[in-house]
Amino acid sequence: MTDSEKIKEYSKQVGFDLVGISSTEKLPDNDIEYLTGWLAKGYNSQMAYMGKNFDKRINPKLLFKEAKSIICVGLNYKLSDEKSNPFIADFALYPDYHKVIKNKLFEIAEFIKEHISNDVKVKACVDSVPIAERSIAARAGLGFIGKNKMLINPQMGLQFLVGLLITNIELDFDEPIDNGCTDCNRCLRQCPADAFDDNGMLDASKCISYLTIEHKGKFATQNKSKIANNLFGCDKCIKACPYTHIAPIADKKDFKPIEKIASISPEEILEMDQDKFEETFANTTIERTGLESLKRNALNCIESR
Repeated sequence: MTDSEKIKEYSKQVGFDLVGISSTEKLPDNDIEYLTGWLAKGYNSQMAYMGKNFDKRINPKLLFKEAKSIICVGLNYKLSDEKSNPFIADFALYPDYHKVIKNKLFEIAEFIKEHISNDVKVKACVDSVPIAERSIAARAGLGFIGKNKMLINPQMGLQFLVGLLITNIELDFDEPIDNGCTDCNRCLRQCPADAFDDNGMLDASKCISYLTIEHKGKFATQNKSKIANNLFGCDKCIKACPYTHIAPIADKKDFKPIEKIASISPEEILEMDQDKFEETFANTTIERTGLESLKRNALNCIESR
């Protein structure tokens, strides 16, 4: 068994559903051109950080000079319909995935140190450093970038979370898979906010996920009715995709949805004080948004009925 095969096997043992290995080369020109054009149009809206450290974002070797391989992992979070909350995106019903995935990545790093190389050096990336995670994961064969800009795996669908472990160890690289998007356009048609422009670029200033999670301040009048009953995030384009329908339901003992969040309503949010908010959403992605923004979202849900 090769070192790459050992790492993949162990990655599955710690709970990841997908594993692939990418080179540390600069992103291909078409990816760079898309990101450059996206920023030029201001489609990152209030996410100014997306324009910072641009060279590192497109070139892993500038982020981690000793980088030789990138281990890319995917963690399934798909829920059955009865376990979803109609107001909250499925991923947010779980404990904070940033911490969960990063801890598992460090387990992989420890495995490499014990069984492959004592001189291993790593950098774990889970939405916390400037790196184009989806593009790199696509290069590692975890999936292809769909029309809704989500990473799609033909077997796992779209509802999986991505983490990267950049390492100084030389490993065998995987090949990208073919783009499996057809001409169905269901994801684009199902977007309630018309967040994709005529060229297929995603305008974050219109995206419901962005508006309910990242946007600070009041909603523009034209966005209120489009956000409607979305309290935190939006799964419309994800659940419209045919690949979502054939993907397996997640079944992890150490990564399960939190019951009290899965059943919470906008009315309950409006009644919360800071202590209750922290008690309810501690160690979740929702905690990061803050009570003020969450109450803004809850009020819009109620007013939109």
